[in-house]
Amino acid sequence: MILHVAGLDKFIPPFVKLVRFEFNEEEHHFWLAGSLEAYPLECESDVHLCGGGIYGKIKGYVTLLRQLHAARKVILHGLFNIKVVLLLALCPWLLSKCYWVIWGGDLYQYESAKKSLRSRVKEGLRRFVISRIGHLITYIEGDVELARQWYGAKGVHHECLMYLSNVVDPAMIATPTEKRNDDPLNILVGNSAAPSNNHFEVFERLLPHKDDEIKIFVPLSYGDQSHAKEVIALGKAWFGEKLVPMTDFMPFERYLRFLKDVDIAVFNHRRQQAMGNTISLLSMGKTVYLRSDVVQWELFKKEGIAVLDIERNDLKLLDFEVAAHNVQLIKKKFSREKLIEQYARIFYP
Repeated sequence: MILHVAGLDKFIPPFVKLVRFEFNEEEHHFWLAGSLEAYPLECESDVHLCGGGIYGKIKGYVTLLRQLHAARKVILHGLFNIKVVLLLALCPWLLSKCYWVIWGGDLYQYESAKKSLRSRVKEGLRRFVISRIGHLITYIEGDVELARQWYGAKGVHHECLMYLSNVVDPAMIATPTEKRNDDPLNILVGNSAAPSNNHFEVFERLLPHKDDEIKIFVPLSYGDQSHAKEVIALGKAWFGEKLVPMTDFMPFERYLRFLKDVDIAVFNHRRQQAMGNTISLLSMGKTVYLRSDVVQWELFKKEGIAVLDIERNDLKLLDFEVAAHNVQLIKKKFSREKLIEQYARIFYP
């Protein structure tokens, strides 16, 4: 049995469907915690959903402990759940068969950890577990380097795109088109209402262009809603009707269609974030600005994929030929076929 341990998130239901369709369904089991209402999933015999309430949770974690021992491989989809971390710390003999799918936020907890006793205990447990995990799964080498540097991780790195959100839909791949001079420049800022998007810094960089023909789109439907209100207030004060806050949830397919109308995306994250958005935009020949001190910058540079440094502050579009070259490189690197091939090597080496 291969056991997948995860908290329900937007990435997980599509992943479960992928595994059921592409691999031996009977061999894979999923232990999940979270809300099925928020992230609907067809629960069959291969899924154990950790229940609510004290009794439901105790029963759920007892089941997890039993499944951890029975499994020949354990795929940990993120390391956010401190109860799961605690179970693994209490059973270190299990860690050699564990594969940590590094989400980013779970890794960068190192930087946001507080100095309280509670936080220090959590980080101590995480360090104990991460340093002994046998395998690390990610397609970003910089995250592996940080895991080794921060937590002493020694596990074997397996390159893998991880989820369908990092895969390019062939139907959405587009040939770049020349921008008409009379059309407004559509600018996407960030990917959520999380403060880690550093919206205010981006607005400051865009301020010299406020009298240009631009529209600034800001996705704010999920994340910190109090921060979203501040973003809207400042954006409206500085840019007026040129700011378009996106406060309603948009289904994934509709969001991809929206991205086709974007000209420039500005992602001012100081860590690995918004990779699904970035990959989709590059596959459409769009211009993406990133910080040059984040790990995804190195990934794209290594692959020969052109992204621009946010410090340039000039709202320049990629040359047509460069954008077209990006599309071809992204299509080759970030495909569903490659994702399946990578997981096949992990599941059945």
